[in-house]
Amino acid sequence: MAAEYIPDEATLDNLLTSQPVVVMDCTASWCGPCKLVAPLMDQLAEEYGDQVTVVKIDVDTNKPIAKRFGIKSIPAVLFFKQGEQVDTVIGAKPYSEFKTTLTKYL
Repeated sequence: MAAEYIPDEATLDNLLTSQPVVVMDCTASWCGPCKLVAPLMDQLAEEYGDQVTVVKIDVDTNKPIAKRFGIKSIPAVLFFKQGEQVDTVIGAKPYSEFKTTLTKYL
């Protein structure tokens, strides 16, 4: 089970209202460090898929989402609980950091 790309803001809003915990990886095709984070998001989706929805957005094709959440640098991984943004991890970090951040909200 891999983290899926979501196409637009409406899809994101639907997830935020329907899923208890959402992890959103803000990425771009040209971003080197993003390529390091992508498999870690797939690993999170694999490990916590029954409790968490892990998604990716391309900030180039989803500028309104990037603007809405104030994404200034990528990779940025945003954590949402009950529709509210509760945490952000910026940069290419080890898997353990994403996992630790996530488990605080489960």
